[in-house]
Amino acid sequence: MNKALIVAPSWIGDTIMAQPLFARLHANHPGLQLDALAPRWVAPALQRMDEIRDVVDSPFGHGQLSLKARWRLARDLAARHYDAVYVLPNSLKSALVPWMAGIPQRIGFTGESRFGLINVRHTLDKQALPLMLERFTQLAERPGAPLPKPIAHPRIRSSAADQAKTLLELGLERPARIVAFCPGAEYGPAKRWPAAHFAVLARQLAETGHSIWLFGSPKDRAVAEEISLLAPGLCRNLCGATSLTQAIDLLAMAELVVCNDSGLMHVAAALDRPIVALYGSSSPGFTPPLSDKADILSLQLDCSPCFKRECPLGHLDCLNKLSPEQVFAACQKWISR
Repeated sequence: MNKALIVAPSWIGDTIMAQPLFARLHANHPGLQLDALAPRWVAPALQRMDEIRDVVDSPFGHGQLSLKARWRLARDLAARHYDAVYVLPNSLKSALVPWMAGIPQRIGFTGESRFGLINVRHTLDKQALPLMLERFTQLAERPGAPLPKPIAHPRIRSSAADQAKTLLELGLERPARIVAFCPGAEYGPAKRWPAAHFAVLARQLAETGHSIWLFGSPKDRAVAEEISLLAPGLCRNLCGATSLTQAIDLLAMAELVVCNDSGLMHVAAALDRPIVALYGSSSPGFTPPLSDKADILSLQLDCSPCFKRECPLGHLDCLNKLSPEQVFAACQKWISR
């Protein structure tokens, strides 16, 4: 195999967790040219992976069928003459374009009745492969073959030159010590530690000489503004003010990242930043921060993980009762170094 394509996930965190698969493919196929077909909102993460040569834009939104546009994209991909494609999402739609493009080997899990669309089919054993990372990396092996372990942690790059360029673009000066907060979670509010708790933590960290930078998408700007108002003058709200590429470079400068279970948590882990990760409705047993420098805080209540977007019981105790003092104690372990 000389030339292969990845159909990337639509979530930033999932895309980060796929990087060890790309590394395995290069190890198994020396000289491989590996491209990715990806939505534009996750493309910057792929562009910071050494294994990916080119990123092809996938213009389709969540749930969008657009058969004519898929056919046009398939013709463009056919002209690139890929030997194989690895389809990471399990949806039917994600397998359509590779099939239309006539790529000979179409590799993935059977997923949503994709017989024929996927012609090198893996059957998912959830007990044998509990982690998303393991499920992606399994695709580098023959169907039914055991997955070689251990699996390396995901890695993305951010050079000193990248960081200097981003600071210049945004007109920012680099503080001596930065703690990054990622207070959002695209999936829903049941993953979000309360703004008031983040504000208390900001005041505690400011007393130790740290500047607090808040990261997230435009959707997270309101919750970040709430944190900023509750901790006046202590936080710089960068939610919605950076591209993902710029956020990668700024997170790479942080001494510590405090985050909900979110895409930016996985970005910080792949940058090898110390992390304090806060879990409520989700489970670190499936999508943990893949790093030797991560502390996971979860109250492990009887009602969690529920995997709901909003608390079905209406109290969100799994996060409300995770106190700023508990989180600050975890932070001290890292900042004391």
